[in-house]
Amino acid sequence: MKCLVETRESVELLLAYCARKLDAENAALVERHIGICPACQEFANGQRALWEALDTWEAAPVSPDFNRRLYQRIEKEVGWWSRLMRPFRPMPADRPRGLSYKGFRQGLPVAAAACVVVLAGALLQGPLKVQPAPQTESAQLESVQPEQVEQALEAMQMLSDFSHQAVAAANESQM
Repeated sequence: MKCLVETRESVELLLAYCARKLDAENAALVERHIGICPACQEFANGQRALWEALDTWEAAPVSPDFNRRLYQRIEKEVGWWSRLMRPFRPMPADRPRGLSYKGFRQGLPVAAAACVVVLAGALLQGPLKVQPAPQTESAQLESVQPEQVEQALEAMQMLSDFSHQAVAAANESQM
């Protein structure tokens, strides 16, 4: 059997053995090789020590204001481009912001996309065609017959007389 630390696939097999993820048959083959190969035995001992150290390690507790201090520090180090593009990025769920601000930030890309679609539709439709107003001739003369003028004057006189009589009747009734 070739040394297991020589090829990538064999190293992955050795790592799986150290993590106790191999079936019994393959584990027995790897154990036999480790018994005769000092390089693989050293690798396996190092992996076992690493796994034991990871099993005994406990993470330090995180302070309650860790997120707030982290975001403040990030805010201080952010460049102008990042600040400009911030509204278009998704917001993390644990960031301390109000619900309305979060809703606004989530709706902003949708609103921008809707504006782009409307603008594209307007541009694809083409410019509106405005028909010019018909040109009228500026000086038109109509010939008016004297009888028409006479009839119009009589009608105006009759309306004037009727208006005066209506005003006089209204004044008499109020008295």
